Amino acid sequence: MAHPIMYDEDDPVLARLREIALGFPHAAEKVTHGWPAFYTVKVFGYFGGSIKVDGTYVRHDQSLLVLPDPGEYEALAQDERVYRPAYLGPYGWLGLDLTIDMDWTEVAELLDASYRITASRQLVAELDVRR
Repeated sequence: MAHPIMYDEDDPVLARLREIALGFPHAAEKVTHGWPAFYTVKVFGYFGGSIKVDGTYVRHDQSLLVLPDPGEYEALAQDERVYRPAYLGPYGWLGLDLTIDMDWTEVAELLDASYRITASRQLVAELDVRR
């Protein structure tokens, strides 16, 4: 059984996030578990997530899930806008709520770090040439 679509295709936050994420070398988008995911071979960002509170999943529809740079994980995890997402949190992923003090420069930096962790060395080298 396919997962239902959990996002609004016309969401302007998603449109801006797509613009940033799909600007990385060989980045593409797919829908997984009802949410947009940005990937090369591995996923480097998801739009939307949830947390488990008292056995119930609480959705964070306008959020970005990333795999942060290990050196920045603890500081980022302390930010009030950041949450540990259900399912992916135990694997080092964090969610950034994009409805609270959103900064697109910060979003781009988080996606860049996540891309660098998940992409091949060749793609990271291509990214470095572009920048």
